[in-house]
Amino acid sequence: MHMFQPSRRAVLAGVAAGAALTAVPGIGISAAHAATAPTYRWRNAVIGGTGFITGVLFHPSVRGLAYARTDIGGAYRWDDRAARWTPLTDHLGWDDWNLLGVEAMAVDPVHRNRLYLALGTYSQSWAGNGAILRSEDRGATWTRTDLTVKLGANEDGRGTGERLLVDPRDCDTLWLGTRHDGLLRSTDRGATWAAVSGFPVTPTADGQGVTLLVAAGRAVYAGWGDGDGTSANLFRTTDGTTWTAVPGQPTGAHAKVPIRAAYDRHTRALYVTYANAPGPNGQSDGSVHRLATATGTWTDVTPVKPGGTASDGSTDSFGYGGVAVDARRPGTVVVSTNNRWAAVDTLYRSTDGGRSWTSLKDTAVFDVSETPFLKWGADQPKFGWWIQALAVDPYDSKHIVYGTGATLYGTRDLRHWAPQIRGLEETSVRQLISPPVGEAHLISGSGDIGVMYHERLSASPSRGMATNPVFGSATGLAQAAGRPAYVVRTGWGDHGNGAYSNDGGRTWAPFAAQPDIAKSAPGPIATNADGSVLLWSFVHWDGTKYAAHRSADNGATWSEVFSFPKGATPVADPADPTLFYAYDTDTGTLYASTDSGRSFTARATGLPPGDSQFKLVAAPGRSGDLWLSVKWNGLYRSTDGGVTFTKVDSCWASYTLGFGKAADGATYPAIYQVGSTEDITAVYRSDDEAKTWVRINDDQHQWGWIGETITGDPRVYGRVYLATNGRGIQYGEPA
Repeated sequence: MHMFQPSRRAVLAGVAAGAALTAVPGIGISAAHAATAPTYRWRNAVIGGTGFITGVLFHPSVRGLAYARTDIGGAYRWDDRAARWTPLTDHLGWDDWNLLGVEAMAVDPVHRNRLYLALGTYSQSWAGNGAILRSEDRGATWTRTDLTVKLGANEDGRGTGERLLVDPRDCDTLWLGTRHDGLLRSTDRGATWAAVSGFPVTPTADGQGVTLLVAAGRAVYAGWGDGDGTSANLFRTTDGTTWTAVPGQPTGAHAKVPIRAAYDRHTRALYVTYANAPGPNGQSDGSVHRLATATGTWTDVTPVKPGGTASDGSTDSFGYGGVAVDARRPGTVVVSTNNRWAAVDTLYRSTDGGRSWTSLKDTAVFDVSETPFLKWGADQPKFGWWIQALAVDPYDSKHIVYGTGATLYGTRDLRHWAPQIRGLEETSVRQLISPPVGEAHLISGSGDIGVMYHERLSASPSRGMATNPVFGSATGLAQAAGRPAYVVRTGWGDHGNGAYSNDGGRTWAPFAAQPDIAKSAPGPIATNADGSVLLWSFVHWDGTKYAAHRSADNGATWSEVFSFPKGATPVADPADPTLFYAYDTDTGTLYASTDSGRSFTARATGLPPGDSQFKLVAAPGRSGDLWLSVKWNGLYRSTDGGVTFTKVDSCWASYTLGFGKAADGATYPAIYQVGSTEDITAVYRSDDEAKTWVRINDDQHQWGWIGETITGDPRVYGRVYLATNGRGIQYGEPA
């Protein structure tokens, strides 16, 4: 969760809610220093997926065309000829960070180039309203409408849907299901929206609302996620005006929440998957039902009912998630289980309308050589989890794809599966190091996938996630400035929370011991210039801060450092191994240690207090040269080890800052920052010690919120690595 101070010029400020705005990518953003800004080429440092694919949609009328949506990383278009995904929402900028989550998408079966996206990551009061993007050219350019309601693409129920639909009777009419504001309709292709009166259920402030919309012939069906298991949760309109509950629909815990639905036009059957919770977590019961739309007859066609005994003796509890029909073969349908941790999730396929089923997991052969992290430190990858996105290619019956919490798998023969993920990167990145020597130019730490060693920027790391131990999410990553072969990392894990490397991050070993608090509150870590001392800070996920610990024997023993400000991020001096620094955001005080981290004393005071997102960094190769990014309070610098700070007047906001190789003839490293020098928040470079800045990203490359970390390459002038919250690692180089 991220909350931000608006920039000086909020994008689209003053535009009336619901008004239509015509724009190219980057709507409302101007380029600072456009006359002198260098042209940069931006690409992803390849990992391959890594985030929750919440929806996949093949176009019913165009061979090889598909779209995917993610919970925090935008939308993508599949190019079958190139076998890769093209990102469609990178133009959304800092002020529009809440729109990088895609709640739903829709295509027009008749007008083949039309695409619609419903955007909005969070529905809480601190998040902005949602928006609709509509395109006439498959997402190359967009027209935007701001909504008066909030959407929740990264909340419970984000794998349901689709909640957006082009009406089968009139392609100018669109339907949008919301979580807390009922059903909306547009009669002008999404330009304006109005609530549907007479929809027979009442939304709540904290419910799921409409979970799915699907066309069945000329009728539209809507699922409702806030029932109690006894009331109706599937509704239908045949005239676009009157909505009624579908008669005879299933009830009970196994059919409490309709998750997804698919219509077989050949047999006129509507298949609906159900669970007892919206998911992706928390489901323990579910079912699959078939409705014969011509007769109104319901049939329970659940492949395997939850509640049995798994092979390990535990209860085999799960729900059902995705459902897709084969457009070429009547009666052929595929469904997915979800949240099935004991027996592991699978896809079931039927060729007789659900009378009998085959588990595709039982014969699956996986090849994850292109994305080795998917082994998760094991010998073989699992079939997947959080499987709610599922699609069958309407032009190829054996081409099935399904999304997981980390990737998108595909098959062309129903047996051999591999990630179908090129171009789609959804990592939430927390730490970046660009080593001054060695094979890799980049080491990264991320949410969910821990630490990676990037031998190449154009391929997923061959070693996958750092193992021994495996981390879920990384919380700290540091390299000894004077001994770059020594790297340490920390994070959330079940078999240890800290590790070190003596070969620059290629291989790892766990600390011999760790403080007790490390398991429940792993935080950032630092190592001094010669790698002889570790300083580990501890912060629980709920924000509780604990005393830092110090080790002088590579993690074999630890002692508390009571004078270190609790929860602060330790920063090592890159030249003097006796010096550490920390910024106390609670009091606006810079602390320093001159005895290798044994004790800390206050130096500069009266600096801006704030939150944990304030960043203190040390310039490479220099002792006591500190830079402090304090968001909209600006940028401060100290050249005396934090005794005094001076505000830098060349920018009014600074969110994160890093260093890279100096320009030819320059004596100071190139500085990169995410900040504001005029009226926008963007990516900047300075070659003159922050006296002047040039913007190096452009309006089509903004990626929402990018305030976590940035670093230049110490070996390649102009190359910069940027962490995003959902679009992976972006790296830029002068074109």
